[in-house]
Amino acid sequence: KNGWPALGRRSTKGGRAVWGVRIEEPSMAQPYNTFPDVQMADGEQALLPLAPGKHKRMNLNALAIVINLLLPWCFFCFICYALSFTWHYQAPVFAWSSVLLGLAIAALSGKLAFRSDESDPKWYTFFTFAMLAAVLLAVACGEWNFRTYNEAVYDLENMNAYPNVNPAELKGQQLMDAGRLYFVEGSALDLKKAMSFKNDDTYCVAPIVVGKDQMPSYDYWAVGMNCCPGQSPDFRCGEYNNAHARAGLRLMSDEQRPFYRLAVQQAEAAYNLRAEHPMFFHWLQDPVAMANERLAAGTRFVLKSITCFFVFNFFCVACAIIVFSKFSGH
Repeated sequence: KNGWPALGRRSTKGGRAVWGVRIEEPSMAQPYNTFPDVQMADGEQALLPLAPGKHKRMNLNALAIVINLLLPWCFFCFICYALSFTWHYQAPVFAWSSVLLGLAIAALSGKLAFRSDESDPKWYTFFTFAMLAAVLLAVACGEWNFRTYNEAVYDLENMNAYPNVNPAELKGQQLMDAGRLYFVEGSALDLKKAMSFKNDDTYCVAPIVVGKDQMPSYDYWAVGMNCCPGQSPDFRCGEYNNAHARAGLRLMSDEQRPFYRLAVQQAEAAYNLRAEHPMFFHWLQDPVAMANERLAAGTRFVLKSITCFFVFNFFCVACAIIVFSKFSGH
C-alpha cells in the first residue's frame, strides 16, 4: 500500500525473481564503456562519468595534431630563411647548424616511435617523417634560392664601383675588383661585333665601346645567355635597346665565364680585334636596382616556399587524422 514491493512475493515478469527488490535486466547486451540509464527518485536521469582516461586521450591527440602541424613548418621556415640570405653568406656554420638540429629532432622522434606502444596512433612516426621532409625540402629550397638569386648580390656588395670608366683608355687589369661600372657618356654596345658560343645553351657577347674608332683592346663585354638567335649573332641581351643604359653589373658565375671567354676568342678571330683581359658585365641602366630586384625575387621565392609547405603539411596531417581515427577507433 505504501509503494514498497511485498517481501516474499515472487515475480518473474520482465526480470529475475528476488526477495524484496525487483531488478530489471536490460533487453540486450550493453556495449563496452556504456551503462544502463539510472532513474533518480524524482524521475531525472543520472549522468554517469565517462570511461576513465577518455578526455585525456582526446587532449593528447589534439596536442599531437598541433605539434605535427606547426613544428615541422616552423623548422622549414627557419632553415629556408637561414640558407637563403645573409646568414648563409656571413655565418654559414650557424645556418647549417639549424639543419643539424632539425635532423637531430627527427632522429629523436624516430627513436620514440620505435619504442612507443603498438596500440597508440603513430604520431611519433608521422612527426619523424614530417621533420625529415621539412629539413630536406628547406635545404633544397634555401640552397637553390641562395645560389640563384642572392649569392651574386652579396659578392657584388663586397666589390668596388667605378664611375666614368672609359673603355678605350682603362684596361681590364686595372679594374679587377670592379663589381659595378658606370661608363662615360657616349659608351655603347658595338652590336656589329657581337658573337656567340653554343654549348647546349648559347652564350652571347658584344663589346662595350666608346666612339667608332678601333680600340687597342676590347676588355669590356656585355653578356647574356640564349638571347642572340640566328647564325649571325643578333645580340638582344639585357637593356641592349635602352639609349640611357651605360652601366655594367659584373658577371659572377664561375661556371659560365669559360664559355663567354670562348665566344670572345671567336670574336677576336672573326673581327680581327684584341681582348687582352676580357671582363664580362650585364648591360643595363641601373645596376643597384637590378641587384635589389634579385634580392626581392629571392624573398618572394622564400614566401612562396613557406606557403606551399604549410599547405602540403596541412594536407598530410589531415590524412593522418583520418587514418589514425579509423585504425584506433577514436
